[in-house]
Amino acid sequence: MGQPLDLLPATALDYRMRAQQRLPRFLFDYIDGGANDELTLAANVADFGKIRLKQRVLRDVSRIDTSSTLAAKPVSMPVVLAPIGLAGMMARRAEAQAVRVANAAGLPFTLSTVGICSLAEVQAAAGKPFWFQLYMIRDRIAVKSLLERALAAGCATLVFTVDLPVAGMRHRDTRNGMLTGSLRGKLGKVRQLAARPGWIADVALGGKPHTFGSLAGLVPNASDLNSFKAWIDAQFDPSVTWTDIEWLRANWPGKLLLKGILEVDDALAAAAVGVDGVIVSNHGGRQLDSVASTISKLPAIASAVGERLEVYMDGGVRSGVDVFKAIALGARGVLIGRPWIWAMAGAGASGLQDLLATFKRELEVAMSLTGVSRVSDIRQDLIDS
Repeated sequence: MGQPLDLLPATALDYRMRAQQRLPRFLFDYIDGGANDELTLAANVADFGKIRLKQRVLRDVSRIDTSSTLAAKPVSMPVVLAPIGLAGMMARRAEAQAVRVANAAGLPFTLSTVGICSLAEVQAAAGKPFWFQLYMIRDRIAVKSLLERALAAGCATLVFTVDLPVAGMRHRDTRNGMLTGSLRGKLGKVRQLAARPGWIADVALGGKPHTFGSLAGLVPNASDLNSFKAWIDAQFDPSVTWTDIEWLRANWPGKLLLKGILEVDDALAAAAVGVDGVIVSNHGGRQLDSVASTISKLPAIASAVGERLEVYMDGGVRSGVDVFKAIALGARGVLIGRPWIWAMAGAGASGLQDLLATFKRELEVAMSLTGVSRVSDIRQDLIDS
């Protein structure tokens, strides 16, 4: 049962319910679902809930400072808006709206390779540098072109996703006809669309064009999801190795972060090829089901490479308290994906603005009640083990 619309949303899960009420099911399931039985998706959230903090009293916490530095840039709190594929299908020109909100909040925004808005549109909306996420595709000339366009758009930080040599088995997308050309699948989507006239008016009609903006000229019939899937299947490169990361390092002069690291050995290999940071991530539980949660993997990776690389994490972060926990366990910063797109889908730019303000206030309260005033003071000894 969804949240009554006369109640004001406060948390990420409140916005999730709003998004569910407003999106066609196949789009809601696309952002909400995980791989196979969604065990890892559930563990990402549940394992945060198992972490206990130490409450400390009678410290001077009259001046709380949540600011930090991520990828050599100052931020208002150690939070980044993660790349979300198809974000512009969830809210009208969502990537362009979200980058404006992120900038106003003093936070980095990451544009997905498979976002709806192009690099140029996001650059125009941003007016300042943002992050860009890239997958390795077989056509290296196309990769170099994307890198050059990202640099020209002012991107100084590249997030390269390494955990998608093949797409995970996302059974929700099969059940709801997300990526099928069958008559039954098409009829199912028509019924789902008919149940969401508000989305049709605001996003389907008001948010055109629905193409993969940064891939213009690369994807035939870029407005068709089935054509896009066929292109993905043909172009995403499962042969990528550490040699290709060395090639990428040589061709990207800015900050380079590898997203999808879960094991210490891979983090050490990343350090050896000269990247600037790693993002401990299991793709939000959307790739290999039954891998460990990211928060459970974070401490060992941070211990192994934290003095050489910036260590980030994503997956399961639902509040400013979760941000605190991740920082305490060794993260330099966290990326949030589902929370920001739930907020955009459920309540637009104002919803995202309010959610980020809530995250910041939750972080401030957690810092105050654990007795620390600065992000640099959030350490593992505040975890109650």
